[in-house]
Amino acid sequence: MKGSRNKMSVFETIFKRRTIRSFKQEVIPVEKLKKLVDAARVAPQSANLQPLKYVIINDKELLESIFKTIAWAGYIRPAADPQDGEKPVAYILILVDSEIKKEGYDVDAGSAVENLLLTAVEEGLGTAWLGAIDRKRIKGLLNIPDKYILHTLVAIGYPNETPVIEDEKENSIKYYKDINNVLHVPKRKLEDIVFFNNKIIDN
Repeated sequence: MKGSRNKMSVFETIFKRRTIRSFKQEVIPVEKLKKLVDAARVAPQSANLQPLKYVIINDKELLESIFKTIAWAGYIRPAADPQDGEKPVAYILILVDSEIKKEGYDVDAGSAVENLLLTAVEEGLGTAWLGAIDRKRIKGLLNIPDKYILHTLVAIGYPNETPVIEDEKENSIKYYKDINNVLHVPKRKLEDIVFFNNKIIDN
């Protein structure tokens, strides 16, 4: 099929997805942002209850206000915090409607957000899924009704960096930046985390 040679497989998309903390200051078309939510919308949901709602934030003043509620990159902050000229140009807020579901929604959110993150890669976008946020302040900024639980926030923009993954070294999973300012993200080796049948090894 025409154009299929250059299309990434799902597996390739998964490996290309990395957390981005430096973004180009290019406006994202609203239709692209809506596409990300559409991908999240059809993710597997427990009992198909679908308690999640999404808020797209792309207003300049709100972007700056939301940015101030975020604690970025725990291992290497504040050095790796986005600077002026590289901040996110959009956010998608993930809410849980407590009138539909009051607990046990983390799996629903994880499934939906992963769909969103992978679709972002396909659209040439970078993302950072953020949980270290001031939820009370964000709810106030956006006038979010009490019935909604603020789960997490996804920062979005065209990536201005290319993080790399590598095998963990010396049992450390802490990400770091090298002398060229490239972010390295250690991952546990496949052979260290996969077991078959009843051959579970306690290391």
